[in-house]
Amino acid sequence: MDQAVVAQDIKRSDLLEMYFYLRLTRSLEDRITALYRQGRIVGGVYTSHGMEAIAVGYASALQPNDVIAPFHRDMGAFLIRGFSPGEIIAQYLGKQAGPTKGKDGNVHMGDLKRGVIGFVSHLADNMPVAAGAALAFKIRGESRVAFAGTGDGGTSRGDFHEAMNFAAVRKLPVVFFCTNNQYAYSTPVRYQMAITDVVERAKGYGMPGEIVDGNDVAAVYLASGRAIAKARSGEGPTFLEFKTMRMHGHSAHDAATYVPSTLLDDWKTKDPILRAEQLLMQLGYGDESYFHEVGERAKKEVEAGTEFAERSPLPEGQETLVGVFATEDEVLP
Repeated sequence: MDQAVVAQDIKRSDLLEMYFYLRLTRSLEDRITALYRQGRIVGGVYTSHGMEAIAVGYASALQPNDVIAPFHRDMGAFLIRGFSPGEIIAQYLGKQAGPTKGKDGNVHMGDLKRGVIGFVSHLADNMPVAAGAALAFKIRGESRVAFAGTGDGGTSRGDFHEAMNFAAVRKLPVVFFCTNNQYAYSTPVRYQMAITDVVERAKGYGMPGEIVDGNDVAAVYLASGRAIAKARSGEGPTFLEFKTMRMHGHSAHDAATYVPSTLLDDWKTKDPILRAEQLLMQLGYGDESYFHEVGERAKKEVEAGTEFAERSPLPEGQETLVGVFATEDEVLP
């Protein structure tokens, strides 16, 4: 379907805001990768390059009081939830100003006050937690939704299936998604599962599912909005499969020589920023001058964030024990 037809129900201001966050996510993760190459960041760097539309689209469709349980390619969701580029770069540099106050140098971060459940490396572990949050919302009688996902490889883990089954049986207000970027590290989808589409797995739990173009931010926004509305109205969970492509290795240290170059060349033409610009031009909402202006604004935010993070102090030794265990003011509000 024509992109402009798909986007006709989205406000102009929302489309422009999502475009900005696409550019901000790309600029921020490019800077993080550069800091890694310079030896400034120790450990893994996992980015969403070429997949930014997924996190930006779903996070934009949620209400502020909803909760997300993101994973390591959802940088746009962190930004939309109010994490600044400075905070995030400080996190990667192990600085006191990062969300974990220097306890981690990766994207393992969260903040319940901003409705973000902290992420750990084991993919799909966040999904039972999101189901638990949704159960709390249902018990409390609150009009809130939890939104959580994993990669295609994560859907083969037991915690994914346990979360799906429990949420479906209890008709919980939760939306699950799969970022199908076609590779679980170096394993292509065809070697992971005997089904063509990951969304087929939802049928085993009596859960509705939908395949979505993960490189079209408008399509992601609208599909997420439909699933969120169903969950909020008491109709239970939905499973969304966002089809996309990982345009680099599993992390910054991985050259991805196992991925055919022709496949990457094909997906370069479907870049989510390029797709968004084509849509905005088609709707008369933007031109090359506007796109350049937004790109420069995003770069300036990242530059300011980098300077902030570099000026920030490292944590003191005694701070390692602070914030490790939950207190009354650190539980899900």
